[in-house]
Amino acid sequence: MAIDDGGAGFFSGIIAFFFLFSILLFIAQVAICVWAYRDALNKGRSQEFAILVLLGLFFFPILGLIVYLIIRNDNGSRSRF
Repeated sequence: MAIDDGGAGFFSGIIAFFFLFSILLFIAQVAICVWAYRDALNKGRSQEFAILVLLGLFFFPILGLIVYLIIRNDNGSRSRF
């Protein structure tokens, strides 16, 4: 005879899955922050700029990454089309 646990095992599995998925996303976010920080320093930017990039990516990961990828190769020169 099977014991009916009211679906608690199913829901605990779903919660465990989302918990592990959130941890993986957080690890990926930290890795992207570290990459962008190092990339900014390697591109010759100041340490203050690199810290701003790191904080921006930590608090606004998707938007921050898009903005950083746009401005990362900008050397302060603006070209007119």
